[in-house]
Amino acid sequence: MRAEPQSFDRVLSSMCTEPHPAAREAAERFLATNPGDPGTYPTVATLEDEAIELLGEIAGLAEPAGYVASGGTEANVQAVRIARERADARRPTVVVPESAHFSFNKAADLLGVELAVVPTADDGRVDLEAVRACVDEDTAAIVGVAGSTEYGRVDPIPKLGEIADSVDALLHVDAAWGGFVLPFTDHEWHFGHAAVDTMAIDPHKMGQAAVPAGGLLARSADLLDELAVETPYLESTSQATLTGTRSGAGVASAVAAMEELWPDGYRDQYVRSQNNAEWLAAELESRGYDVVDPELPLVAASIPTQLFEALRGEGWRLSRTADDELRVVCMPHVTRNQLESFVADVDRLEDEVGIEVPVSGE
Repeated sequence: MRAEPQSFDRVLSSMCTEPHPAAREAAERFLATNPGDPGTYPTVATLEDEAIELLGEIAGLAEPAGYVASGGTEANVQAVRIARERADARRPTVVVPESAHFSFNKAADLLGVELAVVPTADDGRVDLEAVRACVDEDTAAIVGVAGSTEYGRVDPIPKLGEIADSVDALLHVDAAWGGFVLPFTDHEWHFGHAAVDTMAIDPHKMGQAAVPAGGLLARSADLLDELAVETPYLESTSQATLTGTRSGAGVASAVAAMEELWPDGYRDQYVRSQNNAEWLAAELESRGYDVVDPELPLVAASIPTQLFEALRGEGWRLSRTADDELRVVCMPHVTRNQLESFVADVDRLEDEVGIEVPVSGE
């Protein structure tokens, strides 16, 4: 095979990034291991325990339970599965904000639960009054987002915890992307801040681990017990994960990345990424475009479709929000030089395609 992986030099929309060198090396060493069979592969099983301990430290949980999943989608599906198994209702309901990741639609379809989608407020965070009006005795879980996929917004997690507690529901936090930047902000988002029961947090995003390396955390092991099935032909007696065979490479790379970078390396990375996001937001705003304030290292801006397509034609890997804004995620591989090159292309292509930029706010 002569194909080569795509370079990251023009990738501005992905929430994955180039692995840290230590994570890359660890992944290569553990390629043939399977943490889904811990009796046969005890070394990688021990590494998975270390990964969960480190993730618990990042997420404010002293004695975490969980496992290294394939990503945020699997972790979110499993969290909904836990909630369904604990619910008394014949068809339990999971309350999610409209900012929630599309994986919750998959979870509802797979698990036969009702998904109650509530609106967000003008600031992009979940509308708490809408959540209060929605919950009832059939509510199995409430989902809060800590770093939304489109705008990087953080829901009021402690308040959601109070609402969940009032109806005896679980609180799940989707911090798949935000979990590795939020420790260096003033946000209240994790197990130490609120009555969080489960969390998705992905080392293969801002954590700089190799793909796939997601994370599912639970406040207590009994929550994971809701997922367990017997495994009679393995050396272990039960399994709580969604898939059987899993990537030992992802587990090892997650541990290597976190040992290398937590906390100071991740703090430096957050500062650099946030500064890049704020710089790009200011540059686009100065050119007359409406820009969503980057709460976390993610920029959304309203640019004409013609300009968006022209930038894609220049090789920039970009995406749009549901409201058709340009979306740029300032991941660790995104440098100031890249963003300066991108802005230069914006200026050049505006002239080439004849874009007349309106005054911002008009």
